[in-house]
Amino acid sequence: MERGIYNSSAMPVTPQQRTMQQAGRYEGELDARKRACPVRWRGKNLSSLDDMLIPLSFTWQRTCAYCGKQNLPLQIEHIVPRAKGGTDRASNLTLSCQVCNQAKGSQDVGEFLKDKPEVLARLLAQAKAPLRDAATVNTTRWALYEQLKALGLPLEGGSGGRTKFNRSQQGLPKTHWLDAACVGASTPVGLQLEAVVPLTIKASGHGNRQMCGVNEAGFPIRHRKRQMVHRGYQTGDLVRAVIPSGKKAGTYVGRVLARATGSFDLVTKTGRIEGISHRYCKPLHRNDGYSYQKGEPVVLAS
Repeated sequence: MERGIYNSSAMPVTPQQRTMQQAGRYEGELDARKRACPVRWRGKNLSSLDDMLIPLSFTWQRTCAYCGKQNLPLQIEHIVPRAKGGTDRASNLTLSCQVCNQAKGSQDVGEFLKDKPEVLARLLAQAKAPLRDAATVNTTRWALYEQLKALGLPLEGGSGGRTKFNRSQQGLPKTHWLDAACVGASTPVGLQLEAVVPLTIKASGHGNRQMCGVNEAGFPIRHRKRQMVHRGYQTGDLVRAVIPSGKKAGTYVGRVLARATGSFDLVTKTGRIEGISHRYCKPLHRNDGYSYQKGEPVVLAS
């Protein structure tokens, strides 16, 4: 891959001066996330084995992985037993009936299925099948890298291991923007981080099409109006509110939650401020589907 803009390891540069595209192995990042949270199912983090029963039932077609029986209660089974170092990662979990689960016990799966080599081969192949989402992201990353390289930009790619090594060598905390500054072999020894404040951009969307609000049970409790703009503001606009007096006196900057009454809520970096009159607000940036906040500067350990 091409070298970066700066190849001299002695030249201090700022993270903004490094144009990088990290095209490393997405599977490694996914594995790291799995260790923190084993599975994510329909937007919910599944952190316990009981929560993982539903996604595993889809993966294994509600079938015992050892005997192939269906239409009976299934239990979560560790392919490599925890007594022998097995983990709770999704790639080490399967479903089995109670009889097979008790019969296997703490045996190695190869020993338990030594008389059924075809079942063992099918089980291991299905457990280690590549993740389609990871393959899609990998393909997209390389396609983006090739398109940017075709523009003649000075780019450099690197693996996640190289990024972690560069960051660890300089004693930097793990953040997205510092990882982007530590991509590739041309990362200099000295990164100039003094007075560098990152801009945190988060996709917030343009709202949703839900026409009524619902309670916890899913029953409608209120209807939403079609009007989106109130007193010249729309929910998601970035505003500055200057309140001269009262309990909430001060200056606040954040995304506004507009209401027809003119009493707005403001979501700031430190929390949510309720009941701010529209008269105290001034627009800074109209809603474009993203939220913008100043990040925290790096504090290096002395």
